[in-house]
Amino acid sequence: MKIVSWNINGIRAITGQNPSKRLDKIVHENKLFAYIENENPDLICVQETKADFDQINEDLRCPPSYHAFYHSCERKKGYSGVATFSKNEPLNVRTKFGNEEFDCEGRVLEADYGDFIHYNIYFPKGYTDHERLDYKLRFYDWIFSVINEQRDKGRKIIVSGDYNTAHKELDLAHPKENKDVSGFLTIEREKLDYIIQQGYHDSFREFCSEGNNYTWWSNRSNSRGKNIGWRIDYHFVTENLLKSLTSASIHPEAHGSDHCPIVLEFNL
Repeated sequence: MKIVSWNINGIRAITGQNPSKRLDKIVHENKLFAYIENENPDLICVQETKADFDQINEDLRCPPSYHAFYHSCERKKGYSGVATFSKNEPLNVRTKFGNEEFDCEGRVLEADYGDFIHYNIYFPKGYTDHERLDYKLRFYDWIFSVINEQRDKGRKIIVSGDYNTAHKELDLAHPKENKDVSGFLTIEREKLDYIIQQGYHDSFREFCSEGNNYTWWSNRSNSRGKNIGWRIDYHFVTENLLKSLTSASIHPEAHGSDHCPIVLEFNL
C-alpha cells in the first residue's frame, strides 16, 4: 500500500481550473493529477481544498481510476476542506462525528478499509489570537478522542494530514526565531507529545532522524529554494502497524503548493 498526503492549498488552483500565469501566458496545468499518475498511490488524501464539490469542474473532481470523497467547509466558502482519492472503495466513510463546532469546518474524513482505518485531517492553524489557538488545541483533543475509540478496539489506524505544528527543533529551519510563533509554541508541540504518549508513531521518524526535511515553506524570500521550511505534515500510525511499514518519505521536488507531498508505504 502506498498512501500520499498533500496540503494542496486550493484544488482549483493545483488542477488548473483557476489558471496561473507564466511568462505572460495563461497556463492550465493539472499538477495534482500529473503527480498522482506518476506516483500511482493506492490512496491520496489532500487538505485545504478550498472549494465545495459543485465548485470544481466535473473532470477535475476525481483522478482516473479512483473513488473520490470530499468534506468541504460549511461555515465559510473557499476555506479549509479535505478530499480522499482511493483506488479501492472503502467499506465506510465518515465526515460527521457529532460535534458541530468541528464538523462544520470540513477538516476530517475517515475511511474504513477493513484492514485499517485511514484519517485525512487538516488541523487548524493557531494564528496569534487566543480564540483560534484555543480552537486548535481543543480540536487535537477532540479528534484523538474520536480516533482512540477505534484504536481501543484494536484497529490499525493511520492519521495523515497537515498538523500545522512542527514537533521538534529539527523539524524547522529556525527554531529559536520561531519559539513564540504559532506552529511551534510549546503548548502546541505538547499536543504531538501527547499523541505519541497515546501510542501513535511519527512514521517518518521511524526511517529518518535527520533535520533539513521539511514539508512547508513560506512563499516569502525564496524560502523553498533555500530550504528554510517546517515539517508540519505527518502520517502517524498505531503501534500495531509499525512492523508493516516499509518506507516513509517527503517529496519536496513536487510543486503546486506551498506544501509538498509525504508518502507512506506498508504491507498488510
